[in-house]
Amino acid sequence: MTGHDDGPDRAHQRPEGVSDETVAALGSLSKALETTERARGHLYSFHQLTGTADLELDRTVELLRKAGHPEWAETVRTQVLGRNVIPGHWTFQIIEAYDATYYQPFREIERAAVDELADGRDHLYEAEMKEARRTVGHPDHTARPDTPPAEGTGQGER
Repeated sequence: MTGHDDGPDRAHQRPEGVSDETVAALGSLSKALETTERARGHLYSFHQLTGTADLELDRTVELLRKAGHPEWAETVRTQVLGRNVIPGHWTFQIIEAYDATYYQPFREIERAAVDELADGRDHLYEAEMKEARRTVGHPDHTARPDTPPAEGTGQGER
């Protein structure tokens, strides 16, 4: 650093005795959990899209009846509308099973590992990457949101 107090806050500083390998392992675990968060989001997209399609089938049934195709309206109503997406499951049940079986245990393990191995400090890998990549003193490269840029530095100065 260059004589001003511009660095990561305590919550993002490596605790004493935590090795590079531990920081890398926790960063990897965090990245895997973040990917799982995205997968879970896709499950919610699947849930909402499937539900929207199922609700549209009400309109389909009505339009088929109005168009003079009551047998097709009844086929759609009884064979597709409200159908399970996998045996015994609507999409909300898939999400609930995913959460209970995979997502929650994964979150708990990630949290326990960070708590035990890094004194509960999240994102150490990313915080250290930020510190290594930023231009100290540049107004758009401050370490924290509450850190004012150093005097006399401008965007054009490097």
